[in-house]
This record gives sequence, structure tokens and C-alpha cells, in this order.
Amino acid sequence: MFWPKAEKILGMNARNLLYIKPNNPRSAIRLADDKLATKRLLKKNKMPIVPLIDVFESIYDLEDFDWKTLPSSFVVKPCRGFGGEGIWVIKGLTRNGWKLSEGILVGEEEIKDHILNIFDGNYSLGNEPDVAYFEEKVKLHPRFKKLTFGGGIPDVRVIVYNQIPVMAMLRLPTEMSKGKANLAQGGIGVGVEIASGITTKAYWETKDKFITRYPGTRQKLNGLKIPFWRDILEISSLCQKISGLGYAGIDIVIDAKKGPMVLELNARPGLGIQNANVGYLKSRLERVAGLKVSSPAKAVRIGRELFGEEIGLDLDKDNEKSVVGAVEEVIFLGRKGKKEKVLAKVDTGAYMTSLDYRVAEKLGLSKLKGRRKALSSLGEEWRDIYEMEMIMAKKKIKTNVSVADRKGLTYLAIIGRKDLSGFLVDPNKVKKG
Repeated sequence: MFWPKAEKILGMNARNLLYIKPNNPRSAIRLADDKLATKRLLKKNKMPIVPLIDVFESIYDLEDFDWKTLPSSFVVKPCRGFGGEGIWVIKGLTRNGWKLSEGILVGEEEIKDHILNIFDGNYSLGNEPDVAYFEEKVKLHPRFKKLTFGGGIPDVRVIVYNQIPVMAMLRLPTEMSKGKANLAQGGIGVGVEIASGITTKAYWETKDKFITRYPGTRQKLNGLKIPFWRDILEISSLCQKISGLGYAGIDIVIDAKKGPMVLELNARPGLGIQNANVGYLKSRLERVAGLKVSSPAKAVRIGRELFGEEIGLDLDKDNEKSVVGAVEEVIFLGRKGKKEKVLAKVDTGAYMTSLDYRVAEKLGLSKLKGRRKALSSLGEEWRDIYEMEMIMAKKKIKTNVSVADRKGLTYLAIIGRKDLSGFLVDPNKVKKG
């Protein structure tokens, strides 16, 4: 891809020399590389983690294990694995064995053989002998039900430096990645706007291309609001501080019932996050270097203010907003109690709300606020702007609306981001009726 300011890209050598070496002590790196040690530390500090089922340190543990105690779904992991290697996602139990995320059936003996491979260090850094463990399988949050494959779970990667979250992405499992969210194995990286938690661009690293929809579907990848966004950022900041890493990548999953949980910490987070965000990580890190940060809450506010775009979202009340879908029923209010109910498209790419002029005429609008130049399929045109009120998701909104000819278009109105400050946008939410 083309980068107009290549000098602002953070490369691997610069990452290692400028950020990892001076900021990440060896003891902290060893801890991050050891997923079980990380879990113990985070649990001790009351951080939400994905629960353990059991740990296997030797063949004796394996032989003594009661396989009947296993839930129907779980995850097998190497303790010191890297790059997503060696992880088996067991998504269900059938008559013929456990079903992996990629659809393969395995029995008790196959799982034992896999654990023996983990013991031999086949998936660990430096191929050193390792430990295996079973972990609970996270329950897919409904917000991501159309953005996964084979029961895999999307996760959020947040880069934190000096306690400040500087860049984030949503990682999506695919058929190519066999249900894992790892980008190197075929997962998709989707940039996330730091202030709002709304997805922006999507980059498929293994195919070296930007995409707009989840593979094989019409599901858009931009405009998705990540649930619990402020919590995710604060958890990430706390994890970086607790771990002793000065520069870290924090991976967080969102369980349908338990909310955000820390999956793992990364002392050497990959640099593909820059492609997903079409953003320069180096310049962001330089902006926060040396800033005095008194608390994770303060660190999060700094990150959101420095690297967030102005999209009209209240930074302190993300989780209290009403949720709207890609299409909503909206009531426009006119003169003398007149009302018109229309289906409107919720479009975070548009700034101002737009209404078909025929609906506007029925409402008897009179408060002309001015005119604005706008681009349409016919080119540039001037549109009248009216002051009016509308009701969406049981909330009354006083706003300015541009009036246009929308004859022949699917929706008679578009709700722009200027009027979405009291809402979260979930593209998966379907309007009933």
C-alpha cells in the first residue's frame, strides 16, 4: 500500500530499538510470554481474564485428567505459544468427537497427541519445552455474530505506551484463519477510532488488500461500535501498568455475558495495526512520550482526545447510549402537530441528516436556516436547510435537516452523524416490522 509520509511509519527495527528495548524489561517480557504467569498476575490484581479449566505440565497430568469433566466447548493452548500457533478452538461435542473451529472432528487421543506436541515445544518461542492448558471458550457477543467463522471469537488489540492507548483494531476470524483472529494466519484487521470505538478501515493482511465487507457476506466492516469501549481502554491501560511493560499490545475479548476479558499481553505487538488504521504509529508514540499520567482514567482521556476524531460522541457515557441499527423508523415533526413516519438509513459517513422534499412539504416546514452545497449522483447542488424536530429510538432530537430529492432511492431520509451523539450504531441490529 502507498504511504504518503513513510518516515512516520513504525518499522520493526525502530519498534525494537526505540520502544521495546528501553521500555520492556526482560522480566516483564518473560511474564508476557508466559500466558499462565500473565493470568496469575492479572487475577491477583482483580483484572477480568478468560477463566482456566486445567493445566497440563507433564504426561502424568494428562493421564490423570478426567475427560468427562470437560464442557462441550473449550480452547487448548500452549503456554508460551506465539502467532496463534498451537491453539485449538473446540466449538462443540458430537457423537463422533469434539469439533474444531475449522470443522475437523478430533477425539481424546488426538487432543492428547496435540498436548504432547505442545510439551515438545513445537509451538513455543525457540521450540523450548512448554506447558499446555485448557481455557473456557468465550461466548460470542451478539454484536459480532456476522463477523466470525467456525465459532471463532473476534478480539480487540490495543497498543498502549506510557499507559496511554494510542491505536486499536478489531481482529476478525475467517475461514482462511480457521476461526482464529490472528492476522498472519488469515484474520482481518479492522481499524478502530480511539475516541468512539467505531470501526473504520479493514485490511486483510494475507491478501494484501483493503476490504469493505466481511468475506462471503454483505456485512459492512466500517461503522461498527465496539461494546464496552471505555472499559476496554481502561483495562488495557491498567494491564500495561501492572505488567511492567512500558510498550505493550493488550488483547481483549468480549463475552456475551461477562463483558470484556483479557486474553493475553504482547511484549512485541505486530505492526499490521498501522495498515488497519491507515495511521502512523510512530508519530502517535512520539506525541505521548514523556507525558505525566496520574491514572488509567486520565491516560484514556488523553488518548481519546489526542487521537480521536470529532464525531460527536460523549466520551464519558458510551455504555449509556441507545443502540440504533443501520435502518431506523424515524418520526419527523412539522407545523401544527403534523407527523411523518419514515424508514431512514443511519449513515455515519454523512454529516447532516437529509429528508426527501416531498415529506418536508407534507410537514409544512417554515424555519429555513439557510442553504448548503452538497454532492449528489447528479453532481453539486444547493439544498435548503430547515430547523426541525424528529424522534428516533424514543428520543426527540432538535436539529437542522437538508431537504433533497430522494425519489427512486431506497430510503426517504438519511440520519447523519451530527444527530447520532446520543446513540451507538450497531449495523447488526435489524429493524422489526
